[in-house]
Amino acid sequence: MVAAEENPESFFAAAPPLRDADAFAARLAEFLARNSAEGGRRRIVCVTSGGTTVPLEQRCVRYIDNFSSGHRGAASTEYFLKAGYAVIFLNRRGSCQPYCRFLPDDSFLKFFDVDAESKVQVAECHAPVVKKAIGDYCKAIEGGSLLKVPFTTIFEYLQLLKLVATSISSIGPRGMFYLAAAVSDFYVPWDSMAKHKIQSGGGPLDMRLSQVPKMLSMLRNQWAPLAFCISFKLETDPDILIQKADMALNKYKMNIVVANLLATYKEEVIIVTDKERSTIRKINKDEDLEMQMIKILSQNHSKYICGITNECNQSPD
Repeated sequence: MVAAEENPESFFAAAPPLRDADAFAARLAEFLARNSAEGGRRRIVCVTSGGTTVPLEQRCVRYIDNFSSGHRGAASTEYFLKAGYAVIFLNRRGSCQPYCRFLPDDSFLKFFDVDAESKVQVAECHAPVVKKAIGDYCKAIEGGSLLKVPFTTIFEYLQLLKLVATSISSIGPRGMFYLAAAVSDFYVPWDSMAKHKIQSGGGPLDMRLSQVPKMLSMLRNQWAPLAFCISFKLETDPDILIQKADMALNKYKMNIVVANLLATYKEEVIIVTDKERSTIRKINKDEDLEMQMIKILSQNHSKYICGITNECNQSPD
């Protein structure tokens, strides 16, 4: 049984406190200060990636999960960095990471060799790719342009998103939200959740799920009202995809909605704005669809900044 949607403030008031919130807030403030220095013109994007979990017990053994590998968020982070953005990568623990997308499941077994002296080294055939990935990753981390922030549960995700958003609001329209994470629609409120493992001997499980408050309105209207906001709409039915994207665009006042179908999301997406719909298709199998997406989204962000501040023809950095 599903309860009616709760309001956001009630959700946050009842949620378990975010661990190490003060430490994260300090890291975030330092990151924003560093990337807002030197004239304060650098753009900063928060990329959300991976799916949130819904715990069924406070001392969690079982949980409801969301489908998402995090590949799109990880790939998009790489292209945002390449475009000159600083990136806050709000990601599900264990999901796909920037510069590691190409690694197979058995990466250590397939990417490394043992020589005659029993020394482990990168296999020669993979060395160029691995070295480039390591170099790009180190450049982003050491250069201070990438901040990785992990989450697992819906409670962690929304609290972290609120912290990031209220902080990014300080840079106005230069801030962007690229909301690619698969966020749970329903959850078990913390105060009504079992404290310990639910016992199977109790028979069939009857659980009441509450609707997760729609935080897009809070993000757009209160947390970071001047930020450029991009949300995603994934559907399985092509007949309702654009209708759902238009509804999200208008209801939550998104600047752009990226619409995609589960069956083809790796091959094509539709960029939906209040003025037009543009379909982006993968050109060849060796090219990331995200490369085209970030180029177009960055251009739209530039137009948005120009319309608000008259700072036109400005690069992300």
